[in-house]
Amino acid sequence: MSDDTVPMTLDQVRDYARATLTRVGLSPAHVEAVAETMVAGERDGCASHGIYRLLVASQSVAKGVVVPDAVPVASRPAPALVRVDGGGGFAQLAFETGRPHLVEAARTNGIGAMALNNIVHFAALWPEVEALVADGLVALAFTPSHAWVAPAGGTKPVFGTNPIAFGWPRPGGTPFVFDFATSMVARGEIELHRRAGKPIPADWGHAPDGSETTVPEEVLAGAMRTFGGHKGSALAAMVELVAGPLIGDLTSAESIAKDAGRGGSPMGGELIVAIDPAGFLGAQAAEHLARAEALFAGIEGQGARLPGSRRHAARAVSLRDGVRIPRQLIADIDAVTKDAS
Repeated sequence: MSDDTVPMTLDQVRDYARATLTRVGLSPAHVEAVAETMVAGERDGCASHGIYRLLVASQSVAKGVVVPDAVPVASRPAPALVRVDGGGGFAQLAFETGRPHLVEAARTNGIGAMALNNIVHFAALWPEVEALVADGLVALAFTPSHAWVAPAGGTKPVFGTNPIAFGWPRPGGTPFVFDFATSMVARGEIELHRRAGKPIPADWGHAPDGSETTVPEEVLAGAMRTFGGHKGSALAAMVELVAGPLIGDLTSAESIAKDAGRGGSPMGGELIVAIDPAGFLGAQAAEHLARAEALFAGIEGQGARLPGSRRHAARAVSLRDGVRIPRQLIADIDAVTKDAS
C-alpha cells in the first residue's frame, strides 16, 4: 500500500467531512446535507467531487460567498411547480427541503418542476436525480456555474461548466443515471491535475491569450472548452437559459461577476424536472419500464459501457473495501480549515 494515500471507510469519510464542515462554520443541517454529497463522490470513484470539495466549500464560507446557516423556504407557485429560496446557502439543503414537494407535485400532476433559487452550488447533480429515481421518478437537473467556458469558435468565457443530469428507474436493478458537464471536463479535474503537477490534454481549454495549452494553470486563468464543439456549446446555452432567466436566477457570467474575485463557488439557481411514469401510463407503467431494458441490453450486449456504470462499479468496491484518500489532500484540507471558527 502506498504511503501517499490514507485508507478510509465511507463512514470515516463522512465523519471527516462533517467535522471539517462544522469547523468552518456550517450549521448542523447544512453539514449533514453537504457531507453526503462528498461521501457520494468518494463512494462512486469521482475524486473531483469527493472531499477535495471541502477546500472549495471552506473557501466559499471564509470569503462570505455562502450563508452558512441559511434556512431554505419552499413555496408552490402552481400545482406542478415548486420554488425553494435557498437564502444564499449551499444547494444540498435547499434540494432536501423541496424534494418532498417535488415528489408530491409529480405524483399528483404526472410531472413536476422545482426551481432552486439563491443557492451556492459546488457539487455533482447525480445525487439529486438518483434520490428522485429512488422515488420511482424520471428526473432531469440543470445548473449554470461561473463563466469559465468559451463557446465553440471562441476563446473567452461565457458559459459555466453547466452540467446536465438524468435518472431513469430500473426494475430490480441499478438505476440509469448520468451526469456530465457540457465542458470537456469538470473544472475539478483540471484542479486535480494542477495539484498533481500533471499536464492536461490540449483540447481541454485555452490559455488567456486564446492559444492551445496543456498547462492547467493557464486554462484555469483562460477558458475551458465545451465538449463536442457546437453541440456541447448549444447544450451549455440551453442550461444557461432554463436554469437562469427561466427561473429568475443568474447566468454564469452574472454569477462570476457577483463573486467579485472572491474565488467562491457559483451562485445562482438550479432547475429539476421530475416525471412520474404512471402519469402517462397508469397501471401499465411497470410494463413499459420493463421494455426499456431491451435498450440497455442492446448497449451492454455488444460490449459498450452504459453511462454511469463506472460509478456504480466503483460504488460496489468502496462499499466493501472503503476508499484511499491522498495524504497530501487531507493535509491541505486540515491546514486550510484548522483556524476556522
